[in-house]
Amino acid sequence: MATIVLYPCPAMGHLISMVELGKLITKHYPSFSIVVLTLIPSFNTGTTADYVRHISATFPTITFHHLPDIPIDPLQFPSMEAIIFELIRLSNPNVDRALQSISLSSNITAFVIDPFCMPVIPVAANFNLPVYYFFASGACCLAQFLYMPTLDKTTTESFKDMHTLIHSPGLPPIPSSDMIAPLLDRTTIHYSAFVATCELFPKSAGIIINTFDSLETKAITAINNGVCVPDRPTPPIYCVGPLVASAGDGSHECFGWLDLQPSGSVVYLCFGSLGVFSSEQLKEIAKGLEMSGVRFLWVVRSPPSDRVEDRFLPLPEPDLDLLLPEGFLERTKDRGLVVKKWAPQVAILNHKSVGGFVTHCGWNSILEAVCAGVPMVAWPLYAEQRFNRVVLRDEMKLALPMDESEGGLVTAMEVEKRVRELMEGEEGIVIREVAKTRKEQAAIAMSDGGSSRVALSKLVASW
Repeated sequence: MATIVLYPCPAMGHLISMVELGKLITKHYPSFSIVVLTLIPSFNTGTTADYVRHISATFPTITFHHLPDIPIDPLQFPSMEAIIFELIRLSNPNVDRALQSISLSSNITAFVIDPFCMPVIPVAANFNLPVYYFFASGACCLAQFLYMPTLDKTTTESFKDMHTLIHSPGLPPIPSSDMIAPLLDRTTIHYSAFVATCELFPKSAGIIINTFDSLETKAITAINNGVCVPDRPTPPIYCVGPLVASAGDGSHECFGWLDLQPSGSVVYLCFGSLGVFSSEQLKEIAKGLEMSGVRFLWVVRSPPSDRVEDRFLPLPEPDLDLLLPEGFLERTKDRGLVVKKWAPQVAILNHKSVGGFVTHCGWNSILEAVCAGVPMVAWPLYAEQRFNRVVLRDEMKLALPMDESEGGLVTAMEVEKRVRELMEGEEGIVIREVAKTRKEQAAIAMSDGGSSRVALSKLVASW
């Protein structure tokens, strides 16, 4: 049997979108079997193990091959990116054994890897496997990555020190301070690792992107025209998205409350599987929501611990009475709901009462909002999210920006202003219309004869 092996990086958002790719392939091309190599670190990366168990139980066509845990001390590394690169590098012998084992019973047709998994390329070469990248962010971000080696050669200063606009093919001008976080400082280990990854993209058999043609037309055109990689051929790209998780069963406590709210009246605030705020910032958000008078559903997590040794441990349950202003929950109980730790985001965004989304600009969250036709306020926190805010605001016209004051704090006044603007203001009306159009375009792209289905058929033909 023809098998496609998928190798995501351990971060939850990357795993989910790659599993959605596996589901898409088996749905339309059931003759392929899908094996996902999973590396679940012993420290915290979201509820990865629970998710894998759920998918195994509900999608028997997708098999998970668990790679052995690599014992490393996360406190010895400067960042989560550095930890992931090292885990992947140390896992190469285990991947080799896994591919040998899979090869005994099936014919591996293609090896699809996350860009973080770049160190595995020599292992794939031993098996003569064509390597495809699955890019879990958008085409704009990919265009920036493809052009990164050129920027690296033509600049000597770190982006964080430039205080200028960065011009790259197919992209709006990006303020240098909003460049992708691991690339801000060229003296760091992860800057070097990311540039090395960017240089390897053109050597792949193809790049699969979780986007659709009409969402990021300029960036996709620039990549296809070869201008992002000026010195060698660009591999074929396959825009097969939007790949988003299904909405679930609607059994969460919040739906009883949402059902009672007027249509399109609720702003939903949630900041991804790793998004956390200080106690001070949580209080500013609460004050801003209270002053706005807008109905809200807000997912609150505990602030990060001050102790270095706790930084990769799961956060405790938030104590709302301690974290939020005194009396806040009582004063807002008729128009607001605060949910602890987690909420079923896709189902919430698709609920008729939800009319706006304050998001950390993670790509999965952006696509979930696009598919639901919900306009956004962009509040980036890490990774490529500041870059995504610029793209959402200037290129896609799908979001209002949340602006930080000096020192990074977003004030209660800014929260109030942006939430009201989104839900009641003129600009909110404009981006709400764009969001409706994008929702229709997303559905067309994924339907029979749509651009993403055509791209998927070309991808499968290449296998």
